[in-house]
Amino acid sequence: MRQINFLIIFAVCLALVLFSLENSEPTAIRIIEGVQVQAPLSIELIFAMGIGATLAWIFSIWTRLQQQLESRRAMRQIRSKEEQIEKLEQDVERYKAEIEEQLPALSASRPLTEGTLAEQG
Repeated sequence: MRQINFLIIFAVCLALVLFSLENSEPTAIRIIEGVQVQAPLSIELIFAMGIGATLAWIFSIWTRLQQQLESRRAMRQIRSKEEQIEKLEQDVERYKAEIEEQLPALSASRPLTEGTLAEQG
């Protein structure tokens, strides 16, 4: 991987050198009204590309930061939901235990039939 990175960097630097040799005419850039800079065209374009690359890098860092914040928030929500699920599972187990305790008492009592319902009514 290092060799590939080296080849890419070498190719880009070689291209910039050749570009600089071909575009050495001085040109003027007006930054704001009344402020003018004279430099070779190649230097101005390389400087503009550098600014663009820097802005793209900053944007990628900003995007990565936003993704990390979003994933952290999602993880917090997942943990919260897992805690709720755990509490609900504990409640279900407790209710099962209560029902199992009450079951012998219900089976010992008289079974409800139509006759017993008519007697009560």
